Amino acid sequence: MQLRYTFRIEPGPGQRAALARAFGCARVVYNDALRAREDARRDGLPFPKTGDLSKLLITNAKQTPERAWLGEISTVVLQQSLRDLDAAYRNFFDSLKGQRPRMNAPRFKSKRDKRQAVRFTANARWSLTPGGKLRLPKIGDIPVRWSRPLPSTPSSVTMVKDAAGRYFASFVVQTDPSETLPETAGEVGIDLGLTYFAVLSDGRKIASPRFFRRAERKLRKAQQSLARKTRGSSNRKKAVVKVARAHARVADARKDFHHKLSTTLARENQAVHVEDLAVKGLARTRLAKSVYDAGWSAFVDMLEYKAARYGRVFIRVDRLFPSSQLCSACGLKDGPKPLDVREWTCGNCGTVHDRDVNAARNIRAEGSKVAAGQAETQNARGAQVRPVPVPAQRATRTPVRKKQEPTRSCRPTG
Repeated sequence: MQLRYTFRIEPGPGQRAALARAFGCARVVYNDALRAREDARRDGLPFPKTGDLSKLLITNAKQTPERAWLGEISTVVLQQSLRDLDAAYRNFFDSLKGQRPRMNAPRFKSKRDKRQAVRFTANARWSLTPGGKLRLPKIGDIPVRWSRPLPSTPSSVTMVKDAAGRYFASFVVQTDPSETLPETAGEVGIDLGLTYFAVLSDGRKIASPRFFRRAERKLRKAQQSLARKTRGSSNRKKAVVKVARAHARVADARKDFHHKLSTTLARENQAVHVEDLAVKGLARTRLAKSVYDAGWSAFVDMLEYKAARYGRVFIRVDRLFPSSQLCSACGLKDGPKPLDVREWTCGNCGTVHDRDVNAARNIRAEGSKVAAGQAETQNARGAQVRPVPVPAQRATRTPVRKKQEPTRSCRPTG
């Protein structure tokens, strides 16, 4: 399985300028390639291939006065930008075929995008120095804040600058098969919610941290201060960074909480069962802010790839399964109940249920049935009974913005 290990880096002033040039050059090549393909589609011409675009927009463009500055950065970065465009088109076409969630067509990139990134593969001859610094071609040796060692030699590194002005190095590594943990007898069902972030089938309740709600007052003050600044002024630019850093602290705290909880659950249990929630639907209600603050989707994704990494069984129970209507003791379906009903008594066996704990137990029972059915199907076909690990998700989808025309006449600055 391939995973990403991300570390904070501390580039110097000259290295930040070199990274800004790399971000800008990669963005220009991406936009030029997108424009070439859009023009071909409009004129009814064949779809330009990546090899032809590489020769036209990189090799030949470096020989012209208008694009001579493309030679100031590694060619590998520009080629990876074209591959990113290929991936964007491939994801878009797959979404039209129903092979993945619906996505919009590739859009033009802007220097004002909140996230700037370039990727260096092994062909770029980047390396890690004996002193622990990251050596990049035409950029130099960048100090890295190592929080943990890499499990294996990375195959590529992506340099990222976020909206808060922070720089990160994201390494892609191949995990070691020895990380699979010994089997255990534990099995847990998880009911996600807002009052409690997670209620487990063994009765444990994980409190919801509500990171955004707790920081909402500071965020509001920072945004009000930003609204008072004159557009285009230096003070406004500083206020923008201050707001971005405040939001980044909230996002980092939430991600840290998700990682710690998902790792604990994956290590303690052989099988993990979670209800497949309709997060997009809930995000269109008056509970939208709380739903986004909880971050259920990110947590479930982490739990899924960690279960695969450690050799655990992970099951998503169908969202239509009536987990809150069934009695976990006798199986009686007692019908839907208002959200204010947190405790109820089964009319058949008389068991008094905590609503969330009962739902978690039903999710565990249903997940066990699904897992048993999958194992029987695979066994009947002669395949392995144990589920095969799936690749971990390596990136989150960013919000789709309106299409922007690229600036083609000026040199990129960041």
